[in-house]
Order: sequence, then structure tokens, then C-alpha cells
Amino acid sequence: MLIPDNTQRGTASCTVFFGIPCHDVFIALVTQIKQWTTADNCAHGGEKCLYKLESSDVHFIKAKHTTPVKKYVDDLTFRLLPYPFNTNCHVVALSVSEAWYAILDYGTNYCNLFNLVEGSGLNQSPGYKEVTSDFICTQHSTANCTIY
Repeated sequence: MLIPDNTQRGTASCTVFFGIPCHDVFIALVTQIKQWTTADNCAHGGEKCLYKLESSDVHFIKAKHTTPVKKYVDDLTFRLLPYPFNTNCHVVALSVSEAWYAILDYGTNYCNLFNLVEGSGLNQSPGYKEVTSDFICTQHSTANCTIY
């Protein structure tokens, strides 16, 4: 796994395991991104909105998220790796701020990823396990995704 350089800009890197096939994870994530493209969900101060699907196939998803207040843009990628015998899915997710000066992001990049997993219900799937830390995910331990 590529270790991002957190000294340059806000970054979140998470590895997530699901006990369901990657095709199901792919459908859930892409559907959630498409549901949160408008500013409708931003009306009450949240950030579960303004996602944009850039490209996707069953093994890779590329998207963007724009923060509704300051209009920062973050680049998101999800790499979906089936294991063993296509019954489980290992996902390496990355969110990186496009703004070079966004070093301390209050957990925004982590929440960009987590909100999609939670919004799609994938965090309730069998075998769900998230692996990350403050070292590879800026301010992960203090992130409050209920407000993002």
C-alpha cells in the first residue's frame, strides 16, 4: 500500500474488508456517490453531498467531493480487490485534498470515505473491518463524521 505524505496536504488512507463480493461493494459505493451529487443533503450543515463520480469499473472507483462551505475539492479513489474465490472484498480507499495547504483537515478526508461506506450501509455488512491510523489518515482519531 502506498503511504501518503501527510506533510503536504490533507490525506486519508483506509483499508476496509468486507465479507461480501466486490461487485456488491462496487454497486453500493457507486449508487451512494450518485445519490449524493446534489447540494440537497448540505442544507442542514452536513457534507453528505456534492460527490461526483469521475470513472468506475468493478475494480476501481474514482470520484471527487466538494466541501459545501469552503468549496475545497478532494480526490477519492477506491481499489476493490476480491479475495479468496471472489467471496470477500478488500478495499484500499484514498482521499486527498487538491489544495496543497490543507494540511490539517479536521478529518474531512477520512469522513469523505467513511460517509460513503456508512451511507451505503456497507459498514453493516458481514465481515466489515476498517484499518487506518492518524499516520496514514490525517486527524482520523478526532474526526467527527456526524457533522460532515
